[in-house]
Amino acid sequence: QVQPVESGGGLVQAGGSLKLSCAASGNIFSISVMGWYRQAPGKQRELVATITSSGNTVYVDSVKGRFTISRNNAMVYLQMNSLKPEDTAVYYCYVRLITGINSWGQGTQVTVSS
Repeated sequence: QVQPVESGGGLVQAGGSLKLSCAASGNIFSISVMGWYRQAPGKQRELVATITSSGNTVYVDSVKGRFTISRNNAMVYLQMNSLKPEDTAVYYCYVRLITGINSWGQGTQVTVSS
């Protein structure tokens, strides 16, 4: 099993930046994909960005050009620039193992004020 733990959320004004971090512990050698999802109040959880062990990335269209995902071993980061109020959500770190098992962190709140 792998357990991800997020950090770095907070309150920021529109146009500002935040960097989220996630540290995975446990059987980290079985990690395939790491990434970030988010869930705003009253909305479904949505993919923000993912990165494979070989560095291939996927972004949701709404964050392309503003967010950057990066990875270092069992750490994954999300640099968020030019933040908008619609980016306000709880952000969850996501880990997929080579077995296909998914693990989620507890979430970190990001609030962007207008």
